Amino acid sequence: MNNKTLAQVLLPLASCLLSLNGLAQNPIVQTWFTTDPAPMVHDGTMYVYTGHDEDGADFFWMQEWRVYSSQDMVNWTDHGSPLALESFSWADDRAWASQTIERNGKFYWYICAHSKITNGMAIGVAVSDSPTGPFHDAIGKPLYEDGKWDHIDPTVMIDDDGQAWLMWGNPRVYYLKLNPDMISYDGQVGTLPMTEESFGSPAMSEREKGKKYKDSYVEGPWLMKAPRSTSHTSQNKYYLLYAAGGVPEHIAYSSAPTPTGPWTYVGEIMPLCNTNSFTNHCGVADFKGHSYFFYHTGKLPKGGGFGRSMAVEEFQYNPDGTFPTIMPTDQGVKPIGTLNPYTRIQAETMAFSRGIKTEQNDAVGVYVTEIHHGDYIKLQAVDFGQKTPRTLSARVASGLRGGQIELHADSLNGTLLARIEVPATGGWENWQTLTAELNSVPTGIHDIYFAFTGRKGPKLFNFDWWEMKE
Repeated sequence: MNNKTLAQVLLPLASCLLSLNGLAQNPIVQTWFTTDPAPMVHDGTMYVYTGHDEDGADFFWMQEWRVYSSQDMVNWTDHGSPLALESFSWADDRAWASQTIERNGKFYWYICAHSKITNGMAIGVAVSDSPTGPFHDAIGKPLYEDGKWDHIDPTVMIDDDGQAWLMWGNPRVYYLKLNPDMISYDGQVGTLPMTEESFGSPAMSEREKGKKYKDSYVEGPWLMKAPRSTSHTSQNKYYLLYAAGGVPEHIAYSSAPTPTGPWTYVGEIMPLCNTNSFTNHCGVADFKGHSYFFYHTGKLPKGGGFGRSMAVEEFQYNPDGTFPTIMPTDQGVKPIGTLNPYTRIQAETMAFSRGIKTEQNDAVGVYVTEIHHGDYIKLQAVDFGQKTPRTLSARVASGLRGGQIELHADSLNGTLLARIEVPATGGWENWQTLTAELNSVPTGIHDIYFAFTGRKGPKLFNFDWWEMKE
């Protein structure tokens, strides 16, 4: 086979692979492993609070929590890690699942972690004036602990009457009535009865040997109100979603007339699927007239049961208010808005990426790093309108040899809009703003790709932000 024939064979194949990759939006963050997603809508923005599996982990050795946000559900901004084990003087390991909620202008982040006080798992709470932090320990001690190991995966909800409820637990569900200050509670901790009627099976110690049960609660509860206009009965207006069935886990749910019950098992939401993760953890939120189901998989390169990443699917409730069956996809969700390129865009805002990582410091916040030849960042639904952008500027830093930033429209091999030559700037955090003329002026809505090129092998440069100007 001559070279021309070989090229004719390989190029269409490469184009096909790029096209397939271009369709992928799940997992929605590729720079880090992001676990146990907990969505929260505030002021026209979807925020998701996650855990973080360490690269190469062989257990749930988790050290921090992270925050991401989007206004269009496809381009996500990385806000770094505003909360970590070091934020809690009493915690020393296992920064597991969490959830954040807003009340009276403050944001309360309920976490679980291993306590050095009792040597068990404990529930804690951090607070901030901003959804992206900085957060700090609200009370300087665990909100609840008693030395046991089952105090994990807190979920929180504020009811219509203003009463806030906190639930958590594996293999049973604990609950507390929070006081209006959100950092203390009223009364004693309670537990939900674990019965076949309520969760598909009784507690493990109460099960009949050899009997096949329809389901079983495991962990990861998510407490929510049923949709107002379509609740399947007026009596069952609360839903509790949870990881179910043992290992591997699927997602199921129960309903009840009150947060404390009596709960009735409804069925599965996300059945067992080939997600490459033996755990699952879900969160649900409505945003701009759409309903979204967040979960995690092990589908990133080098991912798996201890390398999990959040994903999202759009869904519609059934006419009676119950959940449909929701299956995981690689495609994820469609944009519900557009990105304006005529404002400064943080480089850590992206719809998809390959190869890169993010870091943060006090001087510049979060930025893109570990950029190598062949890596790229994709942004989706960028609206150029009918304007005539003339320049592309980027803030970059390089400690060694630099490289190039190529901006392409619609695909990695699409129209070349601009190329910025990045020199060595004298240090990995010695930032310079570089500007290049646009070779082509797009109009309307396009996906765009920042493709990074340079010497193969070593790290090329860091990338802080970009903007276009007319």
